[in-house]
Amino acid sequence: MEDLPDGFGEADLVAALREFGVAAEQVAYAPVGFGDYHWTVLDTGGRRWFATVSDPARKEHGLPGLRRAMETAAVLRERDGLEFVVAPVRSRGGDPVMAAGPRYAVTVFPWEAGMSGHFRQEQTPEERDRLLALLADLHGRVPPETTPVAVLDVPGRDRLVESLADPGGDGPFSAEAGVLLRKHAGAVLERLAEFDKLAGRVRGRGDGLVVTHGEPHPGNLIRRDDGRLLLVDWDTVGLAVPERDLAVVSPDPAALDAYVRATGRQVDVAAIALYRLRWALADVADFAVLLCGPHTRTPDTETARHGLAWTVERLAEGPWSP
Repeated sequence: MEDLPDGFGEADLVAALREFGVAAEQVAYAPVGFGDYHWTVLDTGGRRWFATVSDPARKEHGLPGLRRAMETAAVLRERDGLEFVVAPVRSRGGDPVMAAGPRYAVTVFPWEAGMSGHFRQEQTPEERDRLLALLADLHGRVPPETTPVAVLDVPGRDRLVESLADPGGDGPFSAEAGVLLRKHAGAVLERLAEFDKLAGRVRGRGDGLVVTHGEPHPGNLIRRDDGRLLLVDWDTVGLAVPERDLAVVSPDPAALDAYVRATGRQVDVAAIALYRLRWALADVADFAVLLCGPHTRTPDTETARHGLAWTVERLAEGPWSP
């Protein structure tokens, strides 16, 4: 089986699950998502769970940041009763995240039956408006004390600039990545400069920050059989302007009218452009660091290979500013 975490096996997962009060009878690896590792779990009482094993070193804010994000999700569910928040369960000690050995961290979630989407899936206007209603509700909540401030600058920016100048690497996709980065280095640097100008405009607004999910795309949505929508994957929750979430829903402010009606807030087109550009640049940085470093052929590196090509070509099409 590909893409399993090094030095972490089924026995380690079963031991970690016991810390959450889950006596596992069956565990099955689920090769989904990018970056983390997931299992479906059936306990001895017949209840199903979803377990995630993360390498905090690959997270923007490490293990402390993951703990704060998961605590925020838990509080939104427990304190505010937000049923669309698929929050982690707490361990026996009350922590939503458990360290598992020197490298990994485990979170456990109730199993939610329903249909999930995928990252680039097109939504119908009805689906989009229902998501906007959830975001309007989320953005109106008092932020839990643990909610981190979402960093605006592009994560991994310094390493990205280094990779543009000297890609390097000796993995199976390093040469291909190097060709792409050299070819589009000028365009990526132009988009970084454009990002800085947009960031200055948005910071100058002085607007209040709200609780944002960070990645409310269809791949992080579950449609239950009763029609309700659920939001999963709260690793990126953070305080930011609302456009951090809205930019993921649509680049067209006219398509966000349901949010404007629900909140009375007008949408800033510069902030929409800023966060869409940030997402693309962050992806290039993440993919470049992975492919220009030691790596093997895995589902994650295959995803990075295709994602890098698709994203740098979009960045090379020209300015993103309104």
